[in-house]
Amino acid sequence: METKEPRKELQVSAIENGTVIDHIAAKSLFQVLKLLHLENYENQILFGTNLDSKKYGKKGIIKVAGKYFKMEEINKIALVAPTATFIVIKDYHVHEKTKVEIPDEIYQIVKCFNPNCITNHERIPTRFHVIDKKDLKLQCRYCEKITEREDMVFI
Repeated sequence: METKEPRKELQVSAIENGTVIDHIAAKSLFQVLKLLHLENYENQILFGTNLDSKKYGKKGIIKVAGKYFKMEEINKIALVAPTATFIVIKDYHVHEKTKVEIPDEIYQIVKCFNPNCITNHERIPTRFHVIDKKDLKLQCRYCEKITEREDMVFI
């Protein structure tokens, strides 16, 4: 009698050259697409959400053909997808694999929590110092108020 092995196939097809962003929390997938400004990217973008993951239960994945991201772009993603992994693909092979890290400074990604902050009234780009990477707390450079994870509004 013949035993059947589980069928293994890619749910999102492979790319020849570009970047794969894997292990994104399923609920954060569309936020990652927005933070990387991929809505206007003209090359092929493949994404999947609510995919089965042994490590996280459900996950999202994004594959961007022909694009390689800078480290500061990659680290922005850590604010919304701290478990994400960036994988550089060249000729269908993994060339480099990096886990995201929360940077020490955050520029123009998050709105200041303080309604009286100058960044909420004038055209001044927001700028924060990360004071707690584990619980994610950002201190505004201008008003010094602390914005916590649950209060974050992405620009």
